[in-house]
Amino acid sequence: MPQPDTIPAQRAQPGHRVLCIAYPRAMSLDITGPMQVFATANDVRQRQGLPAFYELVFAGLEAGPVSLSCGLQILATQGLRQLRPGANSTVLIPGGDGVVEVQHHSGLRQWLQRTAPKVQRLGSVCSGALILARAGLLDGLPATTHWCRLAELAAMERPIQVEGDRLHTFDANHPQQRHIFTSAGVTSGIDLALGLVEADLGRSMALAVARHLVMFVRRPGGQAQFSPLLAAETTQAPRLAGLLEWIPGHLGERLSVEQLAAQACLPPRTLARVFQQELGTTPARYVERVRLQAATTLLSQRQASVSTVARICGFGHPENLRRSFHKTLAVSPQAFAERFGTG
Repeated sequence: MPQPDTIPAQRAQPGHRVLCIAYPRAMSLDITGPMQVFATANDVRQRQGLPAFYELVFAGLEAGPVSLSCGLQILATQGLRQLRPGANSTVLIPGGDGVVEVQHHSGLRQWLQRTAPKVQRLGSVCSGALILARAGLLDGLPATTHWCRLAELAAMERPIQVEGDRLHTFDANHPQQRHIFTSAGVTSGIDLALGLVEADLGRSMALAVARHLVMFVRRPGGQAQFSPLLAAETTQAPRLAGLLEWIPGHLGERLSVEQLAAQACLPPRTLARVFQQELGTTPARYVERVRLQAATTLLSQRQASVSTVARICGFGHPENLRRSFHKTLAVSPQAFAERFGTG
């Protein structure tokens, strides 16, 4: 769908309305997380003697109570037919289990298509990106969603630039990406909302809100650091099942292609071909992923130092571990341990 030329402003207009469209079995945090960021910005402004900037509207497919995936009910004060969002509005579409059905809701799809050219901004949280994609609103744009929905988004026959390791695609300096945008899994909707506050009210306000909510104003790394690294199960690769079960117990060894081939009783070339056919990767890359998974587990449990983790997981030198972390998770081993350590 063509992007409007009538919404070039980077900053939201005074008295800005934020409309969140709830639907049955939407995820509560996809709704309350971003909306609390805007509410906190209002609180900070009022403590500074300034008027509230955001007007928060909870709407639904129809007016009335909406049951969310956690069992909580919220009251939608307006339904789609009553909503009249204008150029001073931001519309947010949450994700959740209910997206499976609601992405095919023709009334919502048509409302989004009519509304998109009229509002200043329209974005999604988590799997809400699937709803925008079904409406054709992500065509030609970068988009992300929850890591478990990325394949579904990529499988849609739409010209969407799926980017799996971004927390959100809002870009205040890019006309299209500050008009229509997406965010990744669940709490990344809060990161998105902070980005919108920064664009509207400046970095100092975004910092004040982040400080109040005890969070990063810009979280380092992408969503890959939260998703399972090892999606391939041994059931997907029956010819390699024995080898895949053997590898985790021998990570400290060299694990060359020749050693892996000998363990699997296959010639090295055949092993490489089977890995590519059944797992879509090379033996060396698969081993690195298993080593990285083991390292993240040890670091999150605070069971060993970075240098010890590097050694016992087969990275050898800590620098090799650091490079692997930055390449895959966009964060250092030290930062990962500090952020996710539970021991």
